[in-house]
Amino acid sequence: MDETDNRLVTEIQSGFPVTGRPYAAIGDKLGISEEEVIERLRAIKESGEIRRMGASFDSRKLGYASTLCAAHVPAEKLEETVAVINSYINVTHNYERNHHYNVWFTVIAPSRERIGEILAEIEAQAGIDPIIDLPATRLYKIQVDLPVINE
Repeated sequence: MDETDNRLVTEIQSGFPVTGRPYAAIGDKLGISEEEVIERLRAIKESGEIRRMGASFDSRKLGYASTLCAAHVPAEKLEETVAVINSYINVTHNYERNHHYNVWFTVIAPSRERIGEILAEIEAQAGIDPIIDLPATRLYKIQVDLPVINE
């Protein structure tokens, strides 16, 4: 990614323009064309530097349930397990940690019951057991925007 890509990715993290032509508005701010914004974002996504673009909603206000999950996954099953986890649209993100519980991910669904079903399906498909279900008892929402820079 070049400096313009870095500025673009930094810009779209929050405050995405709510307008009929958001990519034109972003381009105006960065001094590039709407077409260039779209092409750069397409290339960055295809390269894997960004996985998805989408809005963030307050799932509780929309009637959804969510949870943080942790699992112990043997190294030889890591890739297979992560593929199973990532196959669910309900998984918003996941990451590996240097800990006995080395795979952590979040799940959002219309109900706690559906979350339980999803976790049981993942356990069965990946051959792991058990996934620890850690629903929030108190919500702390932190806005994190990370400037993208080359060093």
